[in-house]
Amino acid sequence: MATYNGWANYETWAWKLWMDNDEGSQSSYQELVEDATDQHASRNACIYHLAETLKSEANENAPLDTGAYADLLNAALSAINWYQIAVALVDDSEHEWNEDEDDNAE
Repeated sequence: MATYNGWANYETWAWKLWMDNDEGSQSSYQELVEDATDQHASRNACIYHLAETLKSEANENAPLDTGAYADLLNAALSAINWYQIAVALVDDSEHEWNEDEDDNAE
């Protein structure tokens, strides 16, 4: 599988780049990470929840609903590896995980 600058693909890299390059967006994403870490005792559950939240927000905020451009935008959004981005965000957070926590304990 081809990668792009250490990310799963170009779409994932580009999305993460834009997340990091806009201060307002960066703050918003940090809040999502904090919310996810507050809601989940395990790192894996937090990452899964965060990935689903990121994907949902991206799809809800897509500016186009129909037409060729919307189809292309939706294809690009569906190619993004949301899990990989969530891992990076959680790893960059200052949250300390209790490694004894079980994923099924939630």
